[in-house]
Amino acid sequence: MQAAQPPTSLPTQMPIHGTANVLTPFANEQVVLTRQEYIQLQSDLNRYKNLHERATKRERWYKERWRILLNLANQARRKREADLIEQLKTRDAKIRDLQQRLFGKHSEKGKGNTESLRSVGASHTKRKKGHQHGAPNHGRTMHSELPVVHEHCKQDNSVCPACHKPWRELCTTEDSSVIEIEVKAYVRRIHRHHYIQACDCPNPHPIICAPVPAKLIAKGKYGVSVWSTILLDKYLGGTPTERLLQKLADIGLHIAPGTIGDGLKKIAPLFEPIDAALLKQLRLQKHWHADETRWAMFVEMAGKIGHRWYLWVFHSAQVVHYVLDSSRASLVVIGEFEGVVCGIISCDRYSGYKGFANQEPGFELAFCWVHQRRDFFNLANSYPEHRDWAFGWVQSIGHLYHLNDLRLQVSVDSPERAQAQSNLEVAMQTMADRRELELQNPKLAEPCQKVLQSMTRHWAGLSVFVRHSEVPMDNNTAERDMRGPVVGRKNFFGSGALWSGQLAATLYSLFATLKLHGINARTWMLAYLQACACNGGQAPKDLSSFLPWSMNEAHLQVMRASVSMAPMEPITPKSAAPPSPHPSRARSGGPAPPESQATPGQTANQTATQASTPTPDVDARS
Repeated sequence: MQAAQPPTSLPTQMPIHGTANVLTPFANEQVVLTRQEYIQLQSDLNRYKNLHERATKRERWYKERWRILLNLANQARRKREADLIEQLKTRDAKIRDLQQRLFGKHSEKGKGNTESLRSVGASHTKRKKGHQHGAPNHGRTMHSELPVVHEHCKQDNSVCPACHKPWRELCTTEDSSVIEIEVKAYVRRIHRHHYIQACDCPNPHPIICAPVPAKLIAKGKYGVSVWSTILLDKYLGGTPTERLLQKLADIGLHIAPGTIGDGLKKIAPLFEPIDAALLKQLRLQKHWHADETRWAMFVEMAGKIGHRWYLWVFHSAQVVHYVLDSSRASLVVIGEFEGVVCGIISCDRYSGYKGFANQEPGFELAFCWVHQRRDFFNLANSYPEHRDWAFGWVQSIGHLYHLNDLRLQVSVDSPERAQAQSNLEVAMQTMADRRELELQNPKLAEPCQKVLQSMTRHWAGLSVFVRHSEVPMDNNTAERDMRGPVVGRKNFFGSGALWSGQLAATLYSLFATLKLHGINARTWMLAYLQACACNGGQAPKDLSSFLPWSMNEAHLQVMRASVSMAPMEPITPKSAAPPSPHPSRARSGGPAPPESQATPGQTANQTATQASTPTPDVDARS
């Protein structure tokens, strides 16, 4: 083996003159290393270089990763802030909408929107309500149709102030008139006279009595006028039962609430044939208005949670019919139009009508332009920044109303009608083109997009009035029909029994139909209830004299006249049946007892109560 070589001396570098001792103090010193140590140093150098390079790469990777994460976090933060701002705008819009519904005006007319909502070409000033300055006056209404009660005013102690001789009364008078109203309750004292046989013919009952007058409710003491007043005040006037009883008590007639409930329950079946006749006539029409509203029914029903029911109305040219149902589904509409194959229904955009139209292809839905117009109003109220945009569309809808009114003002066969029809069709197409153009705008706000998208979905129903001039642009007719039931709902909160709710729907149908034909509801009700009384407390078999479309012109004029405010005359029943024998009274054989007279200290009601009579009838007359 060879001996180990001595380490090779590293070459000595000569320092730079003048700086070696200063900059490199160890430059002149030599270090002797073995090759192993040298290799180790080179290995360590390469390893440290590799570690440094890896650390540098790792640092760059972490910086890049942190930059990416930071960008993602910033994007998420900005997105969250945008979402929160959008939610805040939506909630502010809901708050403004609720404030408008709760505290704002329910009418869409107002001074603030006059300039924005003025129709195209309507530059004239809106006419003020009431009598116009310079217009002729119609004069004082004399009310010649009312009965006249003459009242004579005389002067006592008419003497000459000088000689004290009495003045002589002339045959002339100075007349004036004052309108008064007298409301009173009175008792019909019925005296059924006895008759004794005046011949020698054999007869087991020689003494007979006049027949019993007709009564609406058997053994009831309240007459037709009382029940007519109750039905009219409650279902036509929307008066709660407690307030109605107080009103009757103020005129001296005290009735218990239970008596009202039991009487209405007995009277309710009398109107079922009327309701069936109204529904039958409704199904013969070709165009209807439909709407629905909530109605409280405080009854427990299997499968029904809560007390919210729904009152539907269907208005045609001859009939207005209300339906009370626990559901708001399309099954109600299907049941109402059972057997009808085609027609047009003016309604809102509720899905129940759409479901019915999908099942019945013969029916066509005419959607309401007022609801579409209301969408733009709600948008302007909820998002004030889009107010001008929304009112621009409202102005366009007003222009459609104006053109449709011009079309309806001219006859069907005239050239002006064709021109008006053409102008309306052009305006509809212009509005459709404008809608599609704005929907293509990517900068259009989302609330505005929703309103226009809703218009697009319902455009076919909104265009029905263009093809059918007899169909109105809106559903205001059905909306107005709901005013009476809504007033009743607010006053007496709904119905406490199923029969009561059905009676309410039937009477709302009856009164609305009578109003449609201009018939006096009180005149009709008195006549119908009297006919039921004469029929033994049952509904008449022939209803033609009580159905407006079956009446002749003379009978319509009678039904449209007002009821006399004088007390009812005693009703003498027709001799349809022979007088009834009364053996108990036959033994007495005396005449009917005379009516007791009121003393100065007694009232008429006290006298009527103290008089001995078997079956008095109480009537209320106003």
